Amino acid sequence: MRGCPFLDAAAEYPDPDSAVHSCARDRKLLMLRLVTDLVTELGCREPAALAEQLVTLADGAAARARVLDDPEYGRHARAAAEILLDHARTGTG
Repeated sequence: MRGCPFLDAAAEYPDPDSAVHSCARDRKLLMLRLVTDLVTELGCREPAALAEQLVTLADGAAARARVLDDPEYGRHARAAAEILLDHARTGTG
């Protein structure tokens, strides 16, 4: 598990105006748009907030998997994502 290549690129080129950093940011924002579209199609409440939460889980899982050398770390993020999705679809608290 090598983690997120876009995070790596942004870390190597920290100037937000650099082409590499800009590309990494664009890819992260694209992922957010794709997830927002998916949760909107599912009819989830507050799709923008839910999408932010889900991509944050994915980013965190990738980072922890890399640092802890555990490629299966995504299972924790998946469990949390399932709870978020269930809550957003049912409206329960």
